[in-house]
Formats: sequence, structure tokens, C-alpha cells
Amino acid sequence: MSNGYAQVTMSVTRSADVRTAIEGCRVEDATPVSLDADSIPSTAPEGLRELQRELDADDLVPARVVVDACFGEDCSFATQAEADRVREHVRAASFLGASTVTVEFDGVADEAKVRPALAAVAERARREGVNLDVAGPITLEN
Repeated sequence: MSNGYAQVTMSVTRSADVRTAIEGCRVEDATPVSLDADSIPSTAPEGLRELQRELDADDLVPARVVVDACFGEDCSFATQAEADRVREHVRAASFLGASTVTVEFDGVADEAKVRPALAAVAERARREGVNLDVAGPITLEN
């Protein structure tokens, strides 16, 4: 007999958590490396696949991509163009399996323009499964 309400059942099994995944890890004989963004020949998928093949052949694992950025112009277009370049390297890092992108820069012409641009890049990085590390005169709130 139906009472007009939907019945919801819940599974009693729990999905594996991160600790379980880590406990199941096996040690590989590969060396983690940090890649300078300027040394990545192309961020196009085929170029990244070729780089990944070369890294694999040398038993290297990309752990970090370091982007040397410049936010020295007091221009919204220049700030956005630089943020877009960093975002492209976030995508490349995700494709390569690197867990972190470090953005290094010395100066900021207009913090009010740079901070939201970097915050947007950080959000993209989060969605891509990459940590964004900002190494410059400003920091992002977590």
C-alpha cells in the first residue's frame, strides 16, 4: 500500500577515503621534478603528450610547474593577459599530473587588479585539482 511518499534507502558501505588510497601506494623509482613554465615547449595537448612521454622515458614525474609572471603594468588588459597565461600553465600542469603551480613575481602595479585575477586562477586551479602557490608581494586568502 502506498502512502504517497517516496522511500529512500541509503547504502551502508562507505567509499574509500584518502588514507586508504595512500596506504595502498607502492613506491616507484621515479624522480619528482619541478618544470619551469618557459621550458615547456607547448601547452597544446599534443605537445604536452610528447613532454610526458619524454619525462616518462627518463623516469621523471612532474610535481610542480613554476611560472615566472609579471604584473608590473597598471593595465587591466595586461593583467588579464598574464593571468590567462598562468591559467594556461595550470591546465598544462593538470594535464601532466603536476600537483602544484607556483606563480613567482616581484612587483605589482595595481594590487586591486592583480588580486582578483589571481583569485580566479586559483579557483580554476582548484577545479583542475592543482594547488596554486603564489610567491610574490601579495597573498591570496584561503
